Amino acid sequence: MIIIIDVNVFLSALIKDSTSREILLTYEQEFCFPERSLQKIRKHKSLIQKKSELSDLDFLKLFHSLLKFIRIIPDEELLDQWDEAMKIMAHIDEEDVTFIAAALSQNNAVIWSDDKHFEKQDKVFTLKTKDLVNLFENN
Repeated sequence: MIIIIDVNVFLSALIKDSTSREILLTYEQEFCFPERSLQKIRKHKSLIQKKSELSDLDFLKLFHSLLKFIRIIPDEELLDQWDEAMKIMAHIDEEDVTFIAAALSQNNAVIWSDDKHFEKQDKVFTLKTKDLVNLFENN
């Protein structure tokens, strides 16, 4: 199973030593993140640093440590699925079209997100953090 990480999950892992960070660093799973969403991480870098109290160097170390466990999906891989993803998600939350396209572009992919609006679509299976905790603890 390939797990597409929602931007809020990634942000959570960067801001504090959270369950999200523990899952990413502990479990040998194929975690993926769309390249185009890295812009949001960069955009919110100062807010992340403020909330996490990380220096520039510590932020970069943590960011690169997490990326060792996350495969970045190039934008080009999303293109074939973009129109379908727009049909599925644009009317719900256009910012999340990227994650639907990423999931559709991979075989056997789910989205990891605690955002409720993913529940309003039925084309891509979504797991919440608590679901992943239960899944990994029972294996």
